[in-house]
Amino acid sequence: MGVTAVLMLPLLLLGISGLLFIYQEVSRLWSKSAVQNKVVVITDAISGLGKECARVFHTGGARLVLCGKNWERLEILYDALISVADPSKTFTPKLVLLDLSDISCVQDVAKEVLDCYGCVDILINNASMKIKGPAHKISLELDKKIMDANYFGPITLTKALLPDMISRRTGQIVLVNNIQGKLGIPFRTAYAASKHAALGFFDCLRAEVEEYDVVVSTVSPTFIRSYHIDPGQGNWEASIWKFFFRKLTYGVHPVDVAEEVMRTVRRKKQEVFMANPIPKAAMYIRTFFPEFFFAVVACGVKEKLNVPEEG
Repeated sequence: MGVTAVLMLPLLLLGISGLLFIYQEVSRLWSKSAVQNKVVVITDAISGLGKECARVFHTGGARLVLCGKNWERLEILYDALISVADPSKTFTPKLVLLDLSDISCVQDVAKEVLDCYGCVDILINNASMKIKGPAHKISLELDKKIMDANYFGPITLTKALLPDMISRRTGQIVLVNNIQGKLGIPFRTAYAASKHAALGFFDCLRAEVEEYDVVVSTVSPTFIRSYHIDPGQGNWEASIWKFFFRKLTYGVHPVDVAEEVMRTVRRKKQEVFMANPIPKAAMYIRTFFPEFFFAVVACGVKEKLNVPEEG
């Protein structure tokens, strides 16, 4: 009996490994078929996440429309995609110069895309502008610029493309948001406000367009970190606040977010929250124990104001 069990264990592990491999291959092929020949618009395609989304969807056979506010960087991305893709299975991406903080040009860009392809199947609202600092030191002009880039820009583009999706009774709109659309963090008032506004808009829109078979999805990571930089240890563990804040701001890699965006499109998920357990716990604490949450955050602000930063 013991010898049989020993012999069966490797076979069992081999069988499980085989099943996992088959599942991964089927998921990969399914992902490709979900976007193949689809017209996919990606805003801020020259950002870290934008590049990864472009790579994933281009490999899947989508007809990409890559938007960005720097033409040279768009061309570099274009060359990178073309150089590694199989031309028999992919389409040549279309490049569009677009700065979402300039609301006046968004309608023209939407018209250009619709005139070119006739429709848009998937819109990925990825563009975002960040600002950090005390609220009283950030000008109202900068507050408005943040709202234009993070709120008015995405909803203007969405509104311009939405009638076509409604008339065709198909389409998907993906908002790449942030944990600060749900949870405000000190010294990021304008950014958090814009993310709250965007999330509120798309949550409402989801219910409005469901009857037209248009899917609205939101993907909210904690923070999207750069390719090669991980949060350092430093002296974060010196206090509860610093430990909490480090866990809260521990970013997600752009590759992981891009793959999650693809899964969201494939499975037509409505909401995805990408975070480790600490930010998830913070969400529940904010909801059910707000006074404790505010006390912890206020403690962190006092430390920030009273203790000189390293370096």
